[in-house]
Amino acid sequence: MDRPGETTHFGFKDVPLGDKQTLVNDVFHSVASRYDLMNDLMSGGLHRVWKDIMITALDPPRSDRSFALLDVAGGTGDISFRAAKAAGPGFHATVCDINTDMLAVGRERAAKRHLETRVDFVEGNAEALAFADRSFDAYTIAFGIRNVPRIDLALREAYRVLKPGSRFLCLEFSTVEMPGLDRIYDLFSFKVIPPLGRMITGDAESYQYLVESIRKFPKPNAFADMIRDAGFARVSWQTLSGGIVALHSGWRL
Repeated sequence: MDRPGETTHFGFKDVPLGDKQTLVNDVFHSVASRYDLMNDLMSGGLHRVWKDIMITALDPPRSDRSFALLDVAGGTGDISFRAAKAAGPGFHATVCDINTDMLAVGRERAAKRHLETRVDFVEGNAEALAFADRSFDAYTIAFGIRNVPRIDLALREAYRVLKPGSRFLCLEFSTVEMPGLDRIYDLFSFKVIPPLGRMITGDAESYQYLVESIRKFPKPNAFADMIRDAGFARVSWQTLSGGIVALHSGWRL
């Protein structure tokens, strides 16, 4: 229940907490059809390397042993498809995303890859997952946690639905601390990405929000504390590409 007057950030703007999810939904409705193309253009293809590193850390079994992955905010299916490719026949992924347009893109891509029986797509909210306690072997979320209005609730839900001994993995943009790269990164983010978004998707404002939201996300050590507060143990992170992104890990023990 939101408290009257409670606010949160939407990029650099303060908005009522209850309004953020609708605003975020509007962003992804706008960019869904060109989302993966824009990821390639914005990262120079590096997002593929970062996601492969995430899948290596996930290390799904290559045998017929049952393994259930919950991929949250993964509407286009990118993480789940990569995991399915790396895993054996016992693997199954459930993609949970709040945005119907992103899910539609994911379902279409799954059909083209003949993965309909290995990857399901479910509309749902990361803050209130409609899954039973202790029902998944791993939880992944890539470039999605910063768009959740109540990150603490999403982390607690991640802990709830994971089986004991299972892993939480979160790939998210982070804080560039390499001298020189930080200035280049800021220049590219604010001067190149929004105009590129306008050219490719007809929408600069959504990409302005996305680059601003990166700057509002907690630093890795602060986010690690949030993961611990949700109940996870053996919490760690590794920075990639000079701190542009970080891969966060926690275990439900």
